Amino acid sequence: MAPQISPSILSADFARLAEEAKAVEGADWLHVDVMDNHFVPNLTLGVPVVESLAQATETPLDCHLMIEAPDRWAPQYVEAGAGSVTFHVEAATAPVRLAREIRAKGARASMALRPATPIEPYEDLLPELDMLLIMTVEPGFGGQAFLDIMLPKIRRTRELISKHGLELWLQVDGGVSASTIEQCADAGADVFVAGSAVYGASDPADAVRALRKQAEAATSRASWLHDH
Repeated sequence: MAPQISPSILSADFARLAEEAKAVEGADWLHVDVMDNHFVPNLTLGVPVVESLAQATETPLDCHLMIEAPDRWAPQYVEAGAGSVTFHVEAATAPVRLAREIRAKGARASMALRPATPIEPYEDLLPELDMLLIMTVEPGFGGQAFLDIMLPKIRRTRELISKHGLELWLQVDGGVSASTIEQCADAGADVFVAGSAVYGASDPADAVRALRKQAEAATSRASWLHDH
């Protein structure tokens, strides 16, 4: 699959969200961070804003729920117009049931892992998912530095995906920029969330194109693509 870029509106101007969404219309997704000040120490936006954003942009919404009780709340984000909904496995009570419910409502089901959460215990869940998100920073705030100690985990996850022959997207989120995206692609990621690297640029659409180009070049050379 061609690499995909998902700009994070956490780094956008919240007073101008519709315009900021339009500024990256060449992106594959628009990444929407939903934080509840419980699961993570920050409060962002919720269902009404997602609903408004879905009406304001043609770009599909990639909602990342950093919240407690995602089993209860995640389906509402599909109803609000999200094309992909990500829940944290650390917060979900019944991840398989939740993934199936998200899919049944018509969105892609995705599961996120915090940096300290290993992938291996969840190997059997992978066929239930459309995407797996590996956090490359501690969730909660934008603008953090990339944790390169996550690269081996990305590689191990890509190996598990290949082992089971799954069409599972592998997303990375946190500190993804021009200086780190190639390492992520080389390790096996194919969906890249970029916040300040896109919205901190003078031309966000150009930043998306440049990041995609870098990811494509690194992917074409990556051993994980040629070994399988």
